[in-house]
Amino acid sequence: MNRSALLLLLPLLAACNVHSKNPVNGDDNVSIHADESGHIAFNLPIAEGQLKVPAAMMHGGEVDIDGVKLMPGSSITGFNLDAHDKGATVDMNFTAPAAPDAVRSYYVDQFRKQGAEAAIAGDAVTGTSKDGSPFAIHVSPAPNGSQGKIVIQDKD
Repeated sequence: MNRSALLLLLPLLAACNVHSKNPVNGDDNVSIHADESGHIAFNLPIAEGQLKVPAAMMHGGEVDIDGVKLMPGSSITGFNLDAHDKGATVDMNFTAPAAPDAVRSYYVDQFRKQGAEAAIAGDAVTGTSKDGSPFAIHVSPAPNGSQGKIVIQDKD
């Protein structure tokens, strides 16, 4: 059974553009970048490469920040993770079906229900997650509602 599972993985790996790296070099940086078409590029301490996943995986992605989900009807349109020895930054682009003021109000309300600090500051919702990481959710008008960017910074 294990051999057949391995044989099924070989065509998937062959479709990816992956290169091994030497972890002895001490590069512990991690970066992952994805776009709304499902193109994902990654650079890990042991490997780097690119792959393509179905675009629906991006749009239907589950996001949970301290128990707060994306506004219903929203879709992820891009994702970036950059982690270094001094912390990490996560950026997620999204679209939402409501006007910017309604989207900001939704997030402030949801974070407060979870016991996290959140407030509206200009075009963004800013706050601090339960673990102390600052976040900002920038929201602007878009043709069918809003578009936004969630930025979370972790110093650990």
